[in-house]
Amino acid sequence: MNAIPVVNLVNKPCYSQFEERDWEILSQHWYPVARIDELSTQPRQITLLDVKIAAYRTESGDIHLVRDICPHRGVPLTKGWVEGEEIICPYHGLRYNAEGKCTKIPAQPELTKISDRFSLTKFPVVLKYGLVWTSIQSRDPATANFPELDTWEHVDHQAILPPYVDIAGSSGRQLEGFIDVAHFAWVHHQAFADRDNPVVPKYATERTNYGLHTEYISDVSNYPHGMQHLAPEGFLWKRVFDVYPPFSAVLTVYFPNDGILKILNACCPVSHNQTRLFVPLTRNFDTTGDLQAVYDFNAQIFAEDQDMVETQKPEELPLDLTSEAHFEADRSSTTYRRILAEWGLSKKYTI
Repeated sequence: MNAIPVVNLVNKPCYSQFEERDWEILSQHWYPVARIDELSTQPRQITLLDVKIAAYRTESGDIHLVRDICPHRGVPLTKGWVEGEEIICPYHGLRYNAEGKCTKIPAQPELTKISDRFSLTKFPVVLKYGLVWTSIQSRDPATANFPELDTWEHVDHQAILPPYVDIAGSSGRQLEGFIDVAHFAWVHHQAFADRDNPVVPKYATERTNYGLHTEYISDVSNYPHGMQHLAPEGFLWKRVFDVYPPFSAVLTVYFPNDGILKILNACCPVSHNQTRLFVPLTRNFDTTGDLQAVYDFNAQIFAEDQDMVETQKPEELPLDLTSEAHFEADRSSTTYRRILAEWGLSKKYTI
């Protein structure tokens, strides 16, 4: 994958702790920022790469993302409201249409031609996997490296969207932890793994046009401890990781009886050390089972990972491979780091 040429439609916020070049590169890419079902006609503030965004639906149901600032006097539009297809600033009542153009200044109702300076900064909207995706600088979804969760709308697979997780840690560290197979026995021993079975069999990782592909086979069951008996004796578990840099990855787990579980780990880099993690998943087994059990198990796994990510030092993901030690089971991690380094992200990468 090649780095995307940098254009500047929005400047890095002055309070952002990202390196300037890192922010410019990352702002070209697309990220999930909200669940579709949580947006309404009450504007909601979300943050991506330290840029504050107002997310809202108009009364027709369309979803809009605009910079959360009125160009008149800098008041957050999330303090305002929606009427019809327009969002209204609460300070002076300026109205903005779906294109971000100001249609009315109540203090000067006779004004028929309003300057383009009274225009909102709009961000593109793509709806995938129950999530709203956007980019700070890119306007063309065709250039996006969207992760492929091809079972999301498949008739034989149940689509599930657990609650998102807010992590006080970097998106790079979180994503790398998701694809790390050597931590199962130590971090997830209370959920599904076993500290008496820590060996990681050799596995292969290959570069792809979207990022990297890893296939890992072991005897570590993916069933929760209370359901381990469901795995046939001697069953080998195949886990496939497809990584879509910068911060998304799909894990496919092959269960007994042709069962398939797919988990999308999709990070929204809120700030350099703050991540909102979305985890859409699908399965073609137990499709009428208890969803709360799925939510609870998912929450347990990511809480165990979160405890690690929030305490790692340095907070950023070191792209200089000499900065940390590595062993053979880190093959996926080091490949991921090399990809980000090739994009031109700095060695002291602070995501």
